Parts: sequence; structure tokens; C-alpha cells
Amino acid sequence: MAWTRNRPLGLVYHDDKHSFPGYTLFCSVRGHHATLLDWHGRIVHRWHHDEGIEHAHMIENGHLLIHTLPPKDAGGAELIGGSSAALIELDWDSKVIWEYRNPLLHHDYKRLPNGNHLILLWRHLPDGVAEKIQGGHHHHDDPEHMWGDVVQEIDPAGNPVREWRSWEHLDPETDRLCPLESYKEWTHANSIDVTPDGNWLLSFRLTSTVALVDPNSGDFKWKWGPPVLSHQHAATWLDTGRVLIFDNGCHRKRGPSFSQVLEVDPETSEIGWTYKTDTVLAFYSFMVGGANRLANGNTLITEGATGRLFEVTPEGETVWEYVSGFSLESSFGPTPAIFRAHRYALDDPRLAGAALDPRPFEALTTRIAARELAIGDEAFD
Repeated sequence: MAWTRNRPLGLVYHDDKHSFPGYTLFCSVRGHHATLLDWHGRIVHRWHHDEGIEHAHMIENGHLLIHTLPPKDAGGAELIGGSSAALIELDWDSKVIWEYRNPLLHHDYKRLPNGNHLILLWRHLPDGVAEKIQGGHHHHDDPEHMWGDVVQEIDPAGNPVREWRSWEHLDPETDRLCPLESYKEWTHANSIDVTPDGNWLLSFRLTSTVALVDPNSGDFKWKWGPPVLSHQHAATWLDTGRVLIFDNGCHRKRGPSFSQVLEVDPETSEIGWTYKTDTVLAFYSFMVGGANRLANGNTLITEGATGRLFEVTPEGETVWEYVSGFSLESSFGPTPAIFRAHRYALDDPRLAGAALDPRPFEALTTRIAARELAIGDEAFD
């Protein structure tokens, strides 16, 4: 999205006839609120947590499951993007219902039907592993020990049920670190999803790879990415058996950097659908981002770095567009970044009986559209 000094904020466009009616959930990176919008771009509800809300989605009971901001000290891991101190369940009134704390949490999580959770953790690679990894470059601020990714299943009490250590299944020769990345960490997993048959779908940003893992054997069932993908996010399993991917495109080997959304068949590794703009630089997020397939076949896209949410038809026509008015301080300076957004249907049972009234938030909705929020102003209520 072109960045102009007076770019429009709030709802930019809405095609009533072709967009999917529903409520859109998002939260700002480094922020303390999660915000729910109606299809007219009006705020209808907000959750708040003092420790921050960087990533959130609604679970089956209608509560919000969130990642907080990074911990104060995680041995250096707190400085890596995606770090979180806790996984917390909030009710509609932002009351804490359940929590799990671990300073090495990062990026994504999944509540399972049995009440357990899948979580992503960082852990130092064992001695001798980092030296075998191909690609990358050494930098003066590389940590003494390189970080690797772990998937852990925990029970409601926080006890580990099983654990998958990435380095025990990766190949240092083929799972190559991007040459523009340092030896801070190997793969930087940034999403996890579960297929109907229980396999784990993972996205590894620094090796530009998405993969299916058999949680029983730990083996990879499918790996795909290079040379098509470049530092992607949000690999999501679709009901069709395909995988939807937000491809950031920040370190492409040829041509300009640009983002795209891909739908891939893991049986054949063939690309079945692509969204990108004719003017490639008009759609780009070098970090964060995501895509969700909606019930009418449209796709909700999070152009995360710019704070832009938009919905496209299968033909690529934009039918709904919203730009966040919240800008917060980060290691990159002031940013409107959004990790990932979600759309919930009007009749979604998770919203049954909920007060979805825009009137209490009219002043805030107006302030966003009028560009009246200062950097760091989340309009705490």
C-alpha cells in the first residue's frame, strides 16, 4: 500500500454486495487492546490486558486466547520478534480465565479439542548443530548459542504432554538459512495449524518453508517453499485440503520485494490460486501478515506492516478495506503493525448473546477516521 502523509484511516472501502458480512478481530503489535470491528468499520468491542495483547483469536467458548508482550528477560529471546511472556484466556469482559507462562513462548498457539494447547518455544540448539547449518551470515551481535524451534503440547495445568525438537528432523544441508539472516536462530517458526487427521502445519520464516509434521513419528510429511516463498507467515489449512500462505517476499533472489498470497496443494505442491497486485509494490509487508479464507470464498488479508486489512474475491477484486489508526513504538520506530486478523460470521456461535453495539465506541471510531490519535495512544477505556 502506498504510504502517504495523509493516508486514510479506518474504513476505506466496503462493497456490501460482494464482501462477507461479519466481525473483524485485530490487535496492534506492542499494544494492549484487541479490537472487534463490524462490517462498516465501527468498533463494537474491545478487550484489554495490562501485559499486552499482540496476537489473539476467539476460541470455541467465545473467549479470547492471547499472547502477551515479551518478557523482561528470556536470555536474549525476548529481543526476537514474536516473543511472548504468556498465553492467556480472557472472557468477554477481559477477565483472566486461564493462563500459561513461559518466557520462551513465541508467535503462535493452538487450543486442541481435548483442552490441551500446542505452543511454539525457543530453545538453544545442542552443541555442534549450528556449525552444520548452511547459509546465513555471522553478525557481531549473534548470541553465544543459536536458537531453535520446539513444538510442545501442554495440558491445562501447563505440563508437557509431548515435544518436537526441530533440529532432530531438519537437514542442515537442505533447510538452509536465508543468506541475509544471521546466526541468531535457525528457522523462526511463526505459525502452527492442525489438519483434520492431526498433522501439524508449520511455517518456518528463515528457511522460507512450510511443512506438515506427523506428531507421532515427528517426521516431515511435506516440505515446500524455496524458491517460490520468501520469509512467509500464517500457513493455514483449508477445508479443501490445500494450504493458504501469506508470502511476505522480503528477500526475493530476483526482482523487487513484493508480497503475495498463495493457495498450495500439498499432494502435488502445485499453486492453485494466487493474489498479488498488478503493481507489485502496492502490496507489501516485510514482516508479519496473514490470510484467512472466508465462507463465501473471499480471502481476508492482513498486510501487517502497514496495518492494512482488506478482503478480496477469488478474482482478486478488493471489496472491503480498513487501515488501523493505532501507531505504537517498536524497535522499528512508530508502527501500525498487526500480526494477524480474523473475520467471524454474523451468526458465529462464539458471538451469540454478545453485546455488539458501536455506540459506546463512536468517539474512538471517529477519532481514528479523523487521524486524531497520537503515537502510543490506544485510547484506553
